[in-house]
Amino acid sequence: MSDPVETAIFEKLAKADPKGVGGKSIEPADVAKDLQPEQWQRMLPKVRRCALALMRQGRLTITKKGKAIDPDAFKGVIRLRLPTEAETAAALAAQPAAVEDDGDFA
Repeated sequence: MSDPVETAIFEKLAKADPKGVGGKSIEPADVAKDLQPEQWQRMLPKVRRCALALMRQGRLTITKKGKAIDPDAFKGVIRLRLPTEAETAAALAAQPAAVEDDGDFA
């Protein structure tokens, strides 16, 4: 089952104007407004948490003033965009390595 917030983020990015403000990036508030137009402020923290999780997976980049930010230390006005190949590789390299089970319990 797909997360509706995640789906909304990627749909909004797909429609983003590459010549608009910030290039092909979007504001988290725009996603929240699409999901809950009347009470979008309540949805905004969930959008930001989802964006943070996607950034840690290497599937999204959070920017501030056009530059990728540290996912562990950010606040204030941010934008969301698709990551470059280098950003995806860096995010994946930062994840803890999975422990392989070879079945040997010696």
